[in-house]
Amino acid sequence: MANFAKPSAPRFTVEVYQNAFLPAGGRDVHAIVNVTATGGATARTPAPGGAAVVIMVDCSGSMDHPPAKLRGAVEATAAAVDTLRDGTGFAIVAGTHQAREVYPGAGRLAVADATTRAEAKEALARLTAGGGTAIGTWLGLADALLRRSPAAVRHGILLTDGRNEHEEPAALRARLEACAGRFTCDARGVGTDWEVAEVTGIARALLGTADIVADPAHLTEDFTRLMEHVMGKEVADVSLRLWTPVGAEVRYVKQVAPSVEDLTGRRTEAGPRAGDYPTGSWGDESREYHVCVRVPEGGRVGQEMLAARASLVLPGPAGSPPEVLCHGLVRAVWTDDLAASTAIDTQVAHYTGQAELARVIQQGLRARRLGDARDATAKLGRAVQLADASGNEDTAKLLAKVVDVVDAVAGTVRLKAQVADADEMALDTRSTRTVRVKRT
Repeated sequence: MANFAKPSAPRFTVEVYQNAFLPAGGRDVHAIVNVTATGGATARTPAPGGAAVVIMVDCSGSMDHPPAKLRGAVEATAAAVDTLRDGTGFAIVAGTHQAREVYPGAGRLAVADATTRAEAKEALARLTAGGGTAIGTWLGLADALLRRSPAAVRHGILLTDGRNEHEEPAALRARLEACAGRFTCDARGVGTDWEVAEVTGIARALLGTADIVADPAHLTEDFTRLMEHVMGKEVADVSLRLWTPVGAEVRYVKQVAPSVEDLTGRRTEAGPRAGDYPTGSWGDESREYHVCVRVPEGGRVGQEMLAARASLVLPGPAGSPPEVLCHGLVRAVWTDDLAASTAIDTQVAHYTGQAELARVIQQGLRARRLGDARDATAKLGRAVQLADASGNEDTAKLLAKVVDVVDAVAGTVRLKAQVADADEMALDTRSTRTVRVKRT
């Protein structure tokens, strides 16, 4: 384990958990890379370079049915504005089939203080619902506003209550590709008429979180918590860099805590035999990544090699090399000891199970929607079994609203005849959340 940090920046550390032993001829090395940042920003300590936030509020016609949705959105956004730290750049966008600047206007960001917070809340109070939904335009305006800011941490919060019906799916995908790497974004669906895949897709593309707020009365609590989290960010544009020796290759990289996100396809080349995987902005927090590396053929008993070097890096000024925040090593050792080579590291086993849990929940819900009761029962039964074995109590509670659990240990369940839309959507949206392994 190694770590480096500027005195004013968070201190990053890396720990690697793995069973380095392979049988003769074995090639796939698995490791959990734990990254922890400490000593960084808090809600009262401004981030170096500052922060900028754009809140996108759905103001389409459906937000007035019932009126509590728009009312809840306005109150929640006002609470989020109150949570902004002095000096933070911010703007509010109203989203319909087009995007409109609510505050401050003129293509700029306001600077948070007592006066601008009060003005923003006055502007929010005048919002009305009407029109359609074209989320890509909202993101486009947010991107344009944030690009004008010199802030180090650039963030969006997006709220919608419906499907993206006034924009082609390809247009939204193109907008997400354009915004990726420019800012992070948390997405929330209020009520039950929105599309889980759209909201989670936005959050996934922009390295944010997604969730359901079924009752508009709970929006204020959720938005306040979101903004507090954003205000705790201090370092942006951090990448996980993996270097592999000649003949070795990265098979996949997945964030596995606090949620499962596959980063494999997001690799950008970073020099000979090195690739960067985006991790977004960091405050005081810990995340874990499952790295699988395929080493060269021909490993002999007793031979040892460096399979990969994992580093956290920040881009340097133009023309200068990136700053290495910390690094850790992934090893491979060939042995003829069967017990050593077949043992699975506790961390690897745990997070492999958590990734399977997320996958079988999504497969089970898909089968249920298609009317395949047999497959849905099998997949959701396996999910109950995995949740019970790993101690993932939150997911177990969500599953219990969709199936009747007969035997959690064996994974024996019965599909419920009637399931509330909000309960199914909550399970779907939160299926990728994981619990950490209990370390001794």
